[in-house]
Amino acid sequence: MTETARTYPTAVPVGVDPTRASIARVYDAFLNGKDNYEIDREVLRGVQKAAPEAQELATENRGFLIRACRFLALQTEVTQYLDLGSGLPTAENTHQVVQRIKPEAKVIYVDNDPVVLAHGRALLEENEQTHFVAEDIFQPEKVLENQLVRETFDFSEPIALLQVGTLHHFEGTPGEPADIMRRYIEALAPGSYVVVSHFLDPENEHSVVARRMEEAFRHSMMGSGTFRTHPEIEELFGDLEMVPPGVAKCVDWWPDGPQIKPLNQVQHCIAGGIGRKR
Repeated sequence: MTETARTYPTAVPVGVDPTRASIARVYDAFLNGKDNYEIDREVLRGVQKAAPEAQELATENRGFLIRACRFLALQTEVTQYLDLGSGLPTAENTHQVVQRIKPEAKVIYVDNDPVVLAHGRALLEENEQTHFVAEDIFQPEKVLENQLVRETFDFSEPIALLQVGTLHHFEGTPGEPADIMRRYIEALAPGSYVVVSHFLDPENEHSVVARRMEEAFRHSMMGSGTFRTHPEIEELFGDLEMVPPGVAKCVDWWPDGPQIKPLNQVQHCIAGGIGRKR
């Protein structure tokens, strides 16, 4: 996942349908990336009609991921990172953050988007400590039993599991996202950490814009984007011990500096947290 890999798509990779929006490519468009098509930018424009600052969803999500990875690499002994729904390459990916601090850290990215798979093949050559697995992140057993995952990670030792900006794209029954996370958490050794970020309905005056963005996502060609409440996001962590401040707006989760500018409405609508398995 290097900057040099980022080019405008001139040829369509095998298995990619440029007439259907892709979650990974839409996020790339939100981050002003180059690996997206007009159909993906159409989703961005639709959500921007609901909230002009909509791109803050991706910006805050990426900032939270970087700070969470830095925290784990600096403050814990974890050297195994399972990043679910890695998405397309951008600046400061998980392996770049953690391996800068702990060069021995092993990182496995998991995704099944064809465009991401194409970049994943290049990622396999980047270093021996970084790998890519093609699996559906919403099927825990398949991910956890993947041969490369089992050969690379020692499941008797702590693992950092990341579900950053992913579960709001799972369109199932209300309890299913928590069940998915429970199955992952059960497989982790004590001392493991779980990182989650998720679109938030803050249940206040900003709920209106959250629900407008939700409608825009769900009625776009992408077809998913659920804004869950604070208690619903907390349920994703089960009985994990939460790292302070618990589930909080991404912008408020251990920011790199003081917040001088007032928050815009979208910054109130995405939250994240880290839990530790006892």
